[in-house]
Amino acid sequence: MDEKLVEIRFPSKAERLTLVRALVKRAAQTVGCNDSLGEQLVIAVNEACMNVIQHAYQGNGTGEIVLEIHHTGPQLRFRLVDYAAPVDLEKVKSRDLEDIRPGGLGVHFISEIMDDFKFGHLEGGSGNYLEMKKSID
Repeated sequence: MDEKLVEIRFPSKAERLTLVRALVKRAAQTVGCNDSLGEQLVIAVNEACMNVIQHAYQGNGTGEIVLEIHHTGPQLRFRLVDYAAPVDLEKVKSRDLEDIRPGGLGVHFISEIMDDFKFGHLEGGSGNYLEMKKSID
């Protein structure tokens, strides 16, 4: 059974991520995740949101981001949607870990924490999505 735990819409501003992090942590606790897993999920979702803010919306705080959190049996599913111009999917990758500098590791964290993730463009050519899944058993 797929249960939508929450759906939130928020502006593409980094300062709004405090609320998103608290929501992800609470959702993880609600379905029985331990604190360590909850914190990892917070990191992955926060990184994904920052990527949307910085890369899809290019720092423009007037965009909208939608986050849905679903509980499906032994799994949590996170779906992020934005309405920015379609991103170049070939460029969505982590930088080399040997390249020591701030930023650029969001995709790396997501791939390390989540069991599966996929991204693409919304139908109609305006917007992008990212879906992330994590087993919680």
